[in-house]
Parts: sequence; structure tokens; C-alpha cells
Amino acid sequence: MTVAVSTMPTKRRKSGVPDYLIYETLNGRPLYRRGYREVLSGKKKPAEIMGSSSLQAMLVSVIHGFLFMHIDRKRYLLATNESGIYLDKGNNLSNDIAIFDKATGLVLTDKYFSVPPKVAIEIDVRIEPEEFERGESGYVYAKTERLLEFGVETVIWITTYPQKIFVATRSSPWLTQNWDANVPVLDDVVLNLAALLTEEDIQF
Repeated sequence: MTVAVSTMPTKRRKSGVPDYLIYETLNGRPLYRRGYREVLSGKKKPAEIMGSSSLQAMLVSVIHGFLFMHIDRKRYLLATNESGIYLDKGNNLSNDIAIFDKATGLVLTDKYFSVPPKVAIEIDVRIEPEEFERGESGYVYAKTERLLEFGVETVIWITTYPQKIFVATRSSPWLTQNWDANVPVLDDVVLNLAALLTEEDIQF
């Protein structure tokens, strides 16, 4: 199944905080990148907070590579690089890795995806958690619930400290497991992060 590509001009949004410091908007609220205050005060440069840590980048790369080799790429589209998802006005989220069903009528543009992925995978929390109710856990639950309401079937969070995997679906209880758990992703694809890292000779 093919996916069409379309390009259209976009408008730059205005905000009291520069766009590059806003990571997402959730329920109408802008969520700023972790460390944004230090940038605004001049203590840090934007580049110091924009990128992933080496550990986060490695996890995204290894998991993406695993999925690229095992999912049915004729049926699914695999996206990474903090792919943006437009849910509705006031809800613009991003995913470290997202798997889309091509049958949903995907059209690739210079804007965010406007259809829900089947699976959304997140590595750690990238926003400033102190400004969110109940901190990191409150953000994780709120974003997860919003993604599931939008139509995402499975949301997978991977945290580096502690080394846990949190899996949420619309039809089953939400589970928190260790990295060595067998985590169903979609169809017959199962991720065991600990085994994958061992295979790559990465100590953890």
C-alpha cells in the first residue's frame, strides 16, 4: 500500500515562549522542554536542552532498528524523530517512535500527522515535570490517556531511571514491567528490551 506525499506552506505560531522551547501542547496547555528556564535566563544555550541523551538516543535507535526489521512495512509506516501528532485544537503531541497503519489513508505533509498511530513509543519524559500536576507520573498518565482517546491502540513508555516499561492499551489493564519483560508491540512482534540490548553488546 502506498502513502501519498503533499507539501503546503505553514504559518509560524506565536507564543510568549519561543516555539523551539515548547515540546508539546496537551489539553490546551503548552509544555516546555526540560531545562527551558535556564535557556530563558541565559544560563544555557538552546542546543544544551534540545537533543536526547546518549542513552535515550541509543534506545530509540535500537528499538527503531528492531521494529524496522520485524514489522510488516508493506502494511505499516514506521516514524521516529519526535514525530508530531495533531489530535485537535490545543493538543499537539510527539512520539519518539510511532507505527501507523497505511490503511488509514495516510498523507505525508509538512505538518503533523493527523491520524492516530497504532502504537506510540516514548523514551523518558522530555518536558519540565515540575510544572505539571503530579510531576512526571501525572504527565505520563495524562498524555497516555489522551493518546488512547485519540485512537492509539498501545502506548509504551520506556524509562531509563528506573529501568521500567509501562504499557497501556484501551482494552487491558495498564502494566509496569522490567526491561526483561516480553512486550507485545503489534501482530506477532514482541519486544524484549533487555535481550535486544544484550544482543547489541550494550551493558545496562
